[in-house]
Amino acid sequence: MAATSSPTVAEIYGSNFFDLAAANWSSDQEQPAEHSDAVISGLFVQLEKEGFKGHSLLILEYLLYLEKFLWPSWTYDARDDHTILVAIAAVVKQRDNTLDWNLFSKDEELFSNFFQRVLTISSTDSTPLQTRTYLISFIDAAFQSLDSSLIRHECAPLVSISIWNSLHSSSTRDALLSNSAGLKKSWRVATKKFDTADDVRKVRLRLERRWLYSVVLDLLRLIYVPGNDTNVPVIAYTERVLELLIDIISQLPTRRFSNTLLKDLNLSVAIRLSPAYKNEKNILLRQLHEILDQYMNFPIDDLTGVSVSKEELQTQNSRQVLRFQKIALDHFKEKLLVLALANYGSVSKREDLLESLESLTDDELRSLCEHMGVATEYSVPGIATDRQFKIELLAYKFVRRPSLEEKCEELYSLPTEKSLSGSILQQTSSFDALKALPIPRFNLQYLSTSDFLFRAFELYRLESFFEIKCDIESIIERLKLHSSSRELKLAGFSRMAQRISRPAILETAPAKVGESHPAYVRAELYLELDRVNEDIQKEWEVLRPGEVVFLVALQAPNTNATNELEKIGVKYIRAAEVAGMYDHNNNPVHVPGGVQLRNSQKPLYGRLARRRRLHVMIDPVTYSRDTEKVYDSINFVFRRRVRENNFKSILDSVKDLTQTDIALPDWLVDVFLGYGDPASASYENLPNRPETVDLNDTFINWGHLTSSFEKEVVSAEGTLEAALPPYVLREITKIVPPEVPKKTRGRKKKVEEKSAETKEVQVIEVSTYHVPNMGPYFVDSRKRNTIPFTPAQVKAIYSGTNPGLTVIVGPPGTGKTDVATQIISNIYHNNPKQRTLVVTHSNQALNRLFEKIIALDIDERHLLRLGHGEDDLRTDTSYSRYGRVDNVLHRREALLKEVTRLSDSVGGQGPHGESCETAGYFYKVFVLPTWQKFKSKDYFTDVSSLSREFPFQAFFANAPQPLFNPQSHSLEEAMEIADGCFRHLEKIFTELDEIRPFELLRTAKDRANYLLTREARIIALTSTHAAMRRREIVSLGFRYENVIVEEAAQLTEVDSFIPLALQSTASGENALERVILIGDHFQNAPIIQNPAFRYYANMEQSLFSRLLRLNVPSFTLDAQGRARPEIAELYSWRYQSAGKDGLINLPICYENEEYKFANAGFKHVFQFINVDDYNGFGETEPTPHFIQNLGEAEYAVAIYMYMRLLGYPADRISILTPYAGQKVLVQNIVAERCKRNPIFGLPATVATVDQYQGEQNDYIILSLVRTNRVGYLRDLRRLTVAMSRARLGLYVLGRRYLLESSLDIKPFLEKLGTNRSEGDKLELSIGEMFPSARASGEIDESKVVVMEGVEHLGKFVYEMTTRKVEKMREEGSLPAPATLSQIAAADQAEEEYIEDMDMENEEEEEDTEDDEDDMDEEE
Repeated sequence: MAATSSPTVAEIYGSNFFDLAAANWSSDQEQPAEHSDAVISGLFVQLEKEGFKGHSLLILEYLLYLEKFLWPSWTYDARDDHTILVAIAAVVKQRDNTLDWNLFSKDEELFSNFFQRVLTISSTDSTPLQTRTYLISFIDAAFQSLDSSLIRHECAPLVSISIWNSLHSSSTRDALLSNSAGLKKSWRVATKKFDTADDVRKVRLRLERRWLYSVVLDLLRLIYVPGNDTNVPVIAYTERVLELLIDIISQLPTRRFSNTLLKDLNLSVAIRLSPAYKNEKNILLRQLHEILDQYMNFPIDDLTGVSVSKEELQTQNSRQVLRFQKIALDHFKEKLLVLALANYGSVSKREDLLESLESLTDDELRSLCEHMGVATEYSVPGIATDRQFKIELLAYKFVRRPSLEEKCEELYSLPTEKSLSGSILQQTSSFDALKALPIPRFNLQYLSTSDFLFRAFELYRLESFFEIKCDIESIIERLKLHSSSRELKLAGFSRMAQRISRPAILETAPAKVGESHPAYVRAELYLELDRVNEDIQKEWEVLRPGEVVFLVALQAPNTNATNELEKIGVKYIRAAEVAGMYDHNNNPVHVPGGVQLRNSQKPLYGRLARRRRLHVMIDPVTYSRDTEKVYDSINFVFRRRVRENNFKSILDSVKDLTQTDIALPDWLVDVFLGYGDPASASYENLPNRPETVDLNDTFINWGHLTSSFEKEVVSAEGTLEAALPPYVLREITKIVPPEVPKKTRGRKKKVEEKSAETKEVQVIEVSTYHVPNMGPYFVDSRKRNTIPFTPAQVKAIYSGTNPGLTVIVGPPGTGKTDVATQIISNIYHNNPKQRTLVVTHSNQALNRLFEKIIALDIDERHLLRLGHGEDDLRTDTSYSRYGRVDNVLHRREALLKEVTRLSDSVGGQGPHGESCETAGYFYKVFVLPTWQKFKSKDYFTDVSSLSREFPFQAFFANAPQPLFNPQSHSLEEAMEIADGCFRHLEKIFTELDEIRPFELLRTAKDRANYLLTREARIIALTSTHAAMRRREIVSLGFRYENVIVEEAAQLTEVDSFIPLALQSTASGENALERVILIGDHFQNAPIIQNPAFRYYANMEQSLFSRLLRLNVPSFTLDAQGRARPEIAELYSWRYQSAGKDGLINLPICYENEEYKFANAGFKHVFQFINVDDYNGFGETEPTPHFIQNLGEAEYAVAIYMYMRLLGYPADRISILTPYAGQKVLVQNIVAERCKRNPIFGLPATVATVDQYQGEQNDYIILSLVRTNRVGYLRDLRRLTVAMSRARLGLYVLGRRYLLESSLDIKPFLEKLGTNRSEGDKLELSIGEMFPSARASGEIDESKVVVMEGVEHLGKFVYEMTTRKVEKMREEGSLPAPATLSQIAAADQAEEEYIEDMDMENEEEEEDTEDDEDDMDEEE
C-alpha cells in the first residue's frame, strides 16, 4: 500500500466500491446483507490486481467495509481471501490509530479462530509473499495493543515458555530452566498442557509454540536465496518481520522467552552475513537490524525485568570471557594461548579476537562453538553456516557494543544539511502504513527508564529536525530564489531571513583535555536591519542568548539534484546559539530598539543606528570537521519563532537524563514502565499511607461529607452534625459478621437457615478540630472553599491529598481545575515543609490554573510562577522570580514598620525595626518573654481583667473592631482572641526570619535562586520551561515532593517525565511522594507534525493515556456544570466510563436562570447548519495546509452580527474553527465588517479549536470548513473539544454529506440531528431581543424564519442593521462620526487585536503547529 492522500467525497461516491457497498452493505444497516463468496473473491481479486493500492483501501475504509461487511460476515468456514481482507482492513485503520479491537470482542471464540487462521496463512510457504507481509503487519498491530485482553489472550501463547521447545538443544533449555524454580514449574505446566490435549487442541498448541520459530527460519531462508537481495517483495517482507521482532523484544512480557529463542538462532549474526544485508541499497533492512541487535543485547534480565547496571554488565561479560579463556586454555592451548592469557579489553576488541580465531581449523571452530554452547546449524537448508559464520558467532559474544548512553551522546542536538536530508527523515516524509520505519516506538511498556529516554531523545530529535526542515523550506519558498549572471537573486521576502556576508570567526578556544575539537567557537554576523521595517527589526533584536539561529549557504536551485534541500538551493546549514546582540559601535542591545551606550558615546542616527552585530556560538564539533569553504559560502541567517525554537535546550535536558542514573521513586518505577500491579502506586497500597487525612475545607458541611461517601459507612467521634469543617478522615476496613436469620414464630417447621458470609465494609471515621484564631485583621481570616464538590470529585481530592499516584479524568465542564486547586490547598496546609510543582502544557492553561491558586488560602510569598507567560497573569502582583524578590523586599519594609510600631506601642527602646536581625532579637528578648509572662498568669476572673493585662493592646488598637467585649465574649473566647493576636505577631516575626537571607544575599540572581530553592512552596511552570531549565534547576539543589500535571493528556510522555526529574538523585533516592495527573484523553492529544512519528512511532501518546491503557486506577469526574443539558448531550456519550449514560448534569444546569430560557432570536439552542458552496467554491487551499471556506466564514460573521443586533454581549460570543487558515479569514472579515462599527465590535475571540481547549464561552459559532475531505475532523478528540466549549448556544457550520461519509463522526451528527431542520437550514425566531423571555424548548412556529443560505442571512442582517441605525438616529442615540483621533485609536485597537489573535497571514501560514491539517493527506 503506497502512501496516499485521503479520498475526497467525489472519489468515494464515484468509485465502483460505492456501488458494491450499496448492493451488499449499508452504513445504516446493523447487519450486512447475505453475501456470496463471489463478492469477497471479486473484491480480493480487484485489490490484489491493483497491488492493494492505498487509495482503494482508504475508500473502502470510509465505506465501513470492515465494520459493516467483512467482519460481521466472517465465519468459521470463511475463505482465506476473506480472512486476508479483514486483516488488511484492520491494518489500514491502525494507520490512523483508529482501530478499535472491541469491534472483534462480541464473539471472542470467533476472533480466536480468526487469529489462528491468520497465523496459519502467514506461516504457509504457498501464501504469496505480499499477502504474508500484510498479515505480519496485522500481527504486529496486535502486539502493539496488548492492553486489550482479547488481543493479549491470542498473542501471549506465541511468546510463552513453550516456544523453548525450538531451542537447538535440550541441554541449553535445561541450563536455562535450572536458574529458577518458577521456570521449571512453568515448563512442566506447558508440557503437561500439550501432552494432555486432544488432537485438535494439539494442532493449535503446536502452531502457537512453533509460529515465531518458523517465521524466523523462513526469514533467514529467504534472505540467503541468491538474487533475493534485490527482490522487492522479499526485502519488504523481511523488513516487516524485523519490525515485528523489535516490537516483541522491546516489551518485557513478550521479551522474556522470545529473546532467548532469537539469540539461540543467532539471528543478528545470520542477518548481518546474508546477501540481503550486504546489499548496501537495502538501507532500511540494515537500519532495522541495528535496532533489533540493540534490543537483543539490552542490559536487562529477560526473566525478571531487572535492569543490569554497567558494573553488573561488566561482571557478566568478564565471567563469560573467563569461561571462554578457560576453554581455550584447556582445549586449544597451542593456537589460543595468547587469547587465553589476554586481558578483558583485548578479548573485547574485534580485530584481536578475529586474528586469534582465524588460526583455528574448521573442525576446531565447530568444537569451540560446541564447548561455548553456540548453535551453528539450522533445520532448513540454504542458510550459510560456513567458517566465517562460526568466527562471527564467537566474535559477536565478546565484542564490546556501545551503550545507549554512548549512542545518545553521539547524536547531536544541532542539525546540518546532512542530518536534515538524512535517510530517516526522507523515509518518514511519506507515511505508509504497510512499510516499516527505522525509528523507535513509544510502546505500552518499556524495558527501563534508560530505554524510554533513549526512544524519547531520538524521536524528539527527529521531530524537531523535521519541523526545522519544514520551516527552512517555507522561508526559502518565500524568498523565491533565482540566479542571474552568477549572482543569487531574490524575487520574494521572508521576515525570518536576513542576507549576510561571510561570518567572522572571532574566537576559537583551545580544546579541552581529552577532546580534539575546540572548546567553543564564537562568530559575528552583520545584520543590516535598516532594510526592514521597525517591527521586523524588533523581532531580530529580541533574539535571546541561547536561542538557535541557522547559518545557511543558498545557491541557485538545482531541480536535477537528488537531495531535497539541494533542489531548493540549500548548500550548507549550520546551527548556532545566540551569544549577544550589539549595535554598530559594539554596545549591547538589551531591549527591542534600544541600545545601552557608553558614557562617552552619542546615539547614532540614520542607517547605522539600525545595523546590528549578532554574536553566535558555532557548534565546535561540526566546526572542527568543516572546511573554510563552508563558512565562505554562508550568505543567509534564518530564525524561527521563539515558541517553536527551544528544541536544543529540551534535547540537552533529555540527553542529560540519559547520561545519569535516574531514580524514580520505588513506588512509581514499575507502574511507569508498565509492569506489575497497576494499582501498586495508588495510596491504598503504599506503606507510607497516613492513618488520617485532613481534608481541611473540602467539605461545606456535615451533610456534604456524608453525601460524598454513599457506598461507605460514615462514623463520627461524638456528634458532628452541627460541626463545621475541617474534617479529618480515617479510612478503615471492617469485617462484618454474617447475619443469622431468625426463626419464624408460630411455625412448626424449622426455617432453613440461609448461608451467609462475612463482608468487608469500608468505614470512614470522621473527626474534627478547632481552627485557631489567627488574628483580628481581615488578612488573618482564612479563605474557605465554597464549592460543593461531587462525590467523584471528593474521591479524587482524597486520593490526591494522600501520597502516591493519582490519575483524574476530567471531561469538559466537570471542574478538574477546581479539583486540582483543592488538592494543592490540602497538600499546602497538611505538609508545611513540602514543595509542590504545578505543570501544564501551555502558558494559557497554567495562568488559568495559577489564578485560581492565588485565590486560595495560601500565603502569596510561597507562590512562584516561572517562565515568560507570567506577564499575562491577570493580577496586580508579580509572581515571577525577580518580581517575587521585589515583593519580598517590599514586604520586608512593611513588616519592619509593623515591628517598629509594635516596639513603640510597648515602649521598646532601640531600632528594632531596622533589619530582620534586629527584629528577631526584639522578638526573642522582649515579645516572646512578655507573652509568656502574660500566659503564665492564672488570676483572670473576667474579660475586663484580661483586657487590662493584655500587653499588646495598644498595637492592636487599629483592629477593625475592639478586641475584647465583656458583654459578648466569655473569658475563654477572650483568651482565644488574645492567642490569635499573638499568632498574628508570631507570623510577622516568622516571616521576617524567612526573609532574612534576602538581606544577606546581595545580588538579584542569588535572591531569585534562594526564592526558588528555599522560600517558594508552590512553583508553577510549563512542561517546556521545565525541560529548558532543567540543568539550571537541578544545579541549584532544588527539591520537591509533589508534582501536579494539569491537562496531562496534552503532554508527550517525555514532557510528563521531565517534571519528575527536576531534582538530583545522587543519593539514589527520589523525594517524590505524590504524582497527580489530571486530563482528558478524549480531548486533544499532543501535537506532532510528522505523521510517521504521530502514528507509526506513537509520539502523540501521553503518559496519562498510557497509564489508563495499563488499567492504572483512575477517578473520572462524572458531573458537568458548564453547559445546558441539551448541549452537554452532544458530547456526553463519549464518557461512558463516567456512567452508563455519560455525564451527569449538576443541579445548576437546571436551576440557573440562564439555562431556563431559550437563546433570543434562535429557534434552537444548538443547530447544525449546512453551508453550500459560496460563489462556486467550498473549501480552498491558498497555500499547503492553509485551508479556508469563504462561505462558512461569511456565515459565521453574519450570525455574530445578527446576535449583536439582538443585544448579545460581544464578550460572550466566540468563533472557533479547526483550521488556522479559516481563523485568519474569519478575523479579516470581522475586522472589515465590525471593528469600527459600535453596533457590532469584536467578538471575545476568534481561535482554532486546539487553542481554545480549556476555555469556554456562552455562545460558540463553529466553522468546520471541510467540503472535499473529512480530514482530521475524523479525530473525535478534536470534535469533543469543539462541541464542549459552549455553555448556552452552539451553532455548527459544515457540510452534512461530507460528515456522513465517516462512521466516526456519525454519533455527533445524530446528536446534532435532534434539532435538524429541512435542508439543515438556520432557523431564526424573530421578534426577540436578548435576553430572551421564551422558555427553553418553547417554540412559536409563527415567528420562525428559515435562512436559505449565507446570502439570505447576509441580506437579513443588512436590513436589520439599516432599521437599527434609522431607529437610533430617530432616538438620537446614534454615535457621532468618528474623529481622526478616534480612528487612530480604532486602528491601534485593531493592531492589538491582530497581535493578540496571531492574525498575520504569514505567521499563520507558517504555523503548522496550530494548523496541523492531516499531514497524512499530503499528496
